[in-house]
Amino acid sequence: MRILISNDDGINSEGLQMLAKTLDELACEVFIVAPDRDQSAASHSLSLHRPLRAEKINSHTYAIDGTPTDCINLAVNGLLKDKKPDLVVSGINMAANLGDDITYSGTVSAAIEATLLKIPSIAVSIDGRLDYKFETAAHYSKILAVYVLEHGLPEDTLLNLNVPNLKLENVKGMKVTKQGKRLYEDPIVEKIDPRGKEYYWIGGNELGFVDIKDSDIMAINDGYVSVTPIKLDLTDHGYLKKLNSDFEGF
Repeated sequence: MRILISNDDGINSEGLQMLAKTLDELACEVFIVAPDRDQSAASHSLSLHRPLRAEKINSHTYAIDGTPTDCINLAVNGLLKDKKPDLVVSGINMAANLGDDITYSGTVSAAIEATLLKIPSIAVSIDGRLDYKFETAAHYSKILAVYVLEHGLPEDTLLNLNVPNLKLENVKGMKVTKQGKRLYEDPIVEKIDPRGKEYYWIGGNELGFVDIKDSDIMAINDGYVSVTPIKLDLTDHGYLKKLNSDFEGF
């Protein structure tokens, strides 16, 4: 088996190294192809207007001067084209990717790119800001990796794994969840620099979340690991029928 690991925090991230070390215990061939710097919130950005450079760190590790999506595409279609990975795991991200966050996440987007390339994939994030318990997230990543390698995933579906920032013995268990919804204050902060010019900072503080039963956010807040199946088909199938009906008269 061949496992490809990437992230959006960069090649030197402690979470990436812990993930690689843990998945190496599966006796698989583990490759790391990750950005050479922090690419957080890069979403599903693909570099089309400039060349990419790959720095070979060792026989199984490459640093790419591009986005997480670039890393997966280059790895699968270039660096590892002799034998495509059986599984892609992206992480361990140093912040949760819950609710609407997944639309911005470079971590999740790396897994999305792998899914588009027909490779089962998992995105892994830890709900913390300091003193990360990477061992806990790596432990559950390994459990989920074994599951996916044995059972596979449906076409166009990936797994979004979020882990509370707790010691392993303090985690209550694992829950299969659906995507939740966060609530934020005004997302733009306006300031004046020392020269009297305006500047803007994107990203408001979180005010809370919508109380949705069995959501990823609820699970994490209750001390559980959250596993959410994410489908790439964004079609609103319910509204599709109404729209067809409404347009029949046009």
